[in-house]
Amino acid sequence: MKEHTAGDGIVVGVDGSEASMAALRWAAEQARALNTHVVAVYAWEPKGSGCAPYAPAPARPTHAEQRVEAAQLLASTVREVFGSRIDDSVRAVVVEGPPARMLLDQASRAALLALGRKTHEENCMPAFGMVCRACLRSATVPVVTVPATERHTAPLRAVGASPGSRRGAA
Repeated sequence: MKEHTAGDGIVVGVDGSEASMAALRWAAEQARALNTHVVAVYAWEPKGSGCAPYAPAPARPTHAEQRVEAAQLLASTVREVFGSRIDDSVRAVVVEGPPARMLLDQASRAALLALGRKTHEENCMPAFGMVCRACLRSATVPVVTVPATERHTAPLRAVGASPGSRRGAA
């Protein structure tokens, strides 16, 4: 796998939600048009065990187990979007720390930061979560928010794949 720098790429915040998958799909299309790469970033913070202090140790997830879970979530999200063929124009990065700060750090030299967003059912207005609001407030690069899409879409072809290789293409 060829190593990329964030220089002119598109950084995407990924959390496993349909909104983040929509942002990843959008970023892949933009990256193809701009002849650049995508950096899919999952930022996580260690969780408290949620267990009583006297609970047996096996009931508490370790730091290493939480990191593995974060990596698995990112990998499964990327596979969900692109299918099993992912070329080296897409890089998946797991970082530990406050999500907004980690996304802003990863995007500091990127062409832009892409984030998914939900839509309020009542008034069709964008619903920005805490991380999205913090990124919009503090980003030093353009931020694009992509609305969640219907889940019944086919996986996007791998970035850089030829147009005839798209799944479901006639």
